[in-house]
Amino acid sequence: MARRNDHSKEELREMALAAAEKLLQQEGLKSLSARRVASEIGYSAGSLYTVFTNLDDLCWQLNARTLTQLLTELDGINVADPAQRLLAYGRGYLDFAHRNPQRWALLFEHGTTSEVEAPQWLSERIDSLFARVEACLQALKQDMSRSECMLTARTLWSGVHGVAVLALRQKLFLDQARSAELMLQQLVHHFIKGWLAEGDNNA
Repeated sequence: MARRNDHSKEELREMALAAAEKLLQQEGLKSLSARRVASEIGYSAGSLYTVFTNLDDLCWQLNARTLTQLLTELDGINVADPAQRLLAYGRGYLDFAHRNPQRWALLFEHGTTSEVEAPQWLSERIDSLFARVEACLQALKQDMSRSECMLTARTLWSGVHGVAVLALRQKLFLDQARSAELMLQQLVHHFIKGWLAEGDNNA
């Protein structure tokens, strides 16, 4: 086994992130501390602060890795019709949350003080998720404004996210085994149908 000083800063960073991901998946957000992560890789807590600014930075970088994996999976969806692609994105999102509940939860449950802002690179990664939804919506209504497209994407995805949250917490209060899938289908279908009809009525 390599001695501590045999690891570069980049190697130490990757080791810490891998250990933090494992802890997160096995024990949840409560397990994440600099001391615990450092212990998992045989380092002191102080050593982590040579590669992470603070625990927030570690969590942000974990979230970036989670988003990268999610986006990679969504980009593997090959559906031409934009409405059906939106539904496929929703299915992919629910499936990802089901397979990675703790990592997915960290995206939304990690909080910081009001004086601390998430880094720009993380915000850009989140914007990349919405960009995929926006592209589908723009294909369905090519003449809408940028502001309408952004608002519509976030409104629709708030519903998709809500289904995912309730499904993971087993709070859908439905007996059907496929209730989350059926709710997702209804949500996307009726949202798009109503949204397009509203545009036609206002034309």
